[in-house]
Amino acid sequence: MTAVKAGEIEGLLRRGPDPRIPVILVYGPDTGLVTERARKLAEDFVPDPADPFALVRIDGDALASDPGRLCDEAGTMGLFGGRRSIWIRPGSRNYAPAVEAVLSAPVAEARIVVEAGDLAKNNPLRTLCERSPRALAIPCYADDERTLADLIDRTLQERGLRIDRAAREVLARSLGGDRRASLMEIEKLALYAAGEGTVTLDHVEAITSDVAASVLNTLIDAAFDGRHAAVERDYRRFRHEGLDPGVVLGSALRHALTLLTTRLDNPDKTPAMMVATWRGLHFKRKASLEGQLGTWGPSTLRQAAVALQGAVLACRRAEPELAHALASAALLRVAEAGARRRR
Repeated sequence: MTAVKAGEIEGLLRRGPDPRIPVILVYGPDTGLVTERARKLAEDFVPDPADPFALVRIDGDALASDPGRLCDEAGTMGLFGGRRSIWIRPGSRNYAPAVEAVLSAPVAEARIVVEAGDLAKNNPLRTLCERSPRALAIPCYADDERTLADLIDRTLQERGLRIDRAAREVLARSLGGDRRASLMEIEKLALYAAGEGTVTLDHVEAITSDVAASVLNTLIDAAFDGRHAAVERDYRRFRHEGLDPGVVLGSALRHALTLLTTRLDNPDKTPAMMVATWRGLHFKRKASLEGQLGTWGPSTLRQAAVALQGAVLACRRAEPELAHALASAALLRVAEAGARRRR
């Protein structure tokens, strides 16, 4: 088995995978982290990532239409010799046959990085790479506290900064589960503190936005409150933050299930009494959540959960632009249902 364990990934990336292993699959629900790691693996293998002969990008759907192309690219020597990287970007069609073929073909000083989405355990591409001795399968899940702290330190060090312990702890708590969004927040902080040597708690409080709470909760509450215009406005901000649409849909689904569980577990309590049992709730959300628990019944919450689950699955298979359109449409449908409940 060549599936890499989560705790071994950062060390593997620092020292570099065995160059004798030609295929590296990078997959998981954190699309920002998947892209970051795929880019690092593809670019670090070649002397000049800007050279199109050294770093070849192939769209997954194009590869599905022409499976033999991957073996051709993998067996081709560079114009001036040297190593080459082949970076396969995500697609909606099955290109596992192309990867299977290259695993048994000669590879001329090339690394093949396959960037994919959240693959199920029985997905053909994942199964293929986990079982082959000529491939690595690297999963990418949401950052935990340790990996977030490491990400903060490394990103700031690259910009000539260090960070106080208290500032790091507050910053880590404010970051969401998407690597791309976390990097944007850290880089924004680095720009603000540039030239000062050390990032302090004052810097963090002045510049960082709580991606998980400020963006996602505001957007999700607007949807379940039935505030159609606010959903449109906040989703535009959500896209500007650079997060993946699957992140917000997953959060909206968890919110619907939390509301449903709260309603079912407390049939005789008022909305205010139900909300009082929620831990860590920001006081500004209290009135909104009481309203949601008062207007959304168990049957409509089940319907919303089913619709959101379907949208999550659709987003995982879609191109980025279509995924954003699907996510926005799903949230607007929730908002329309919320508005009807309040009439």
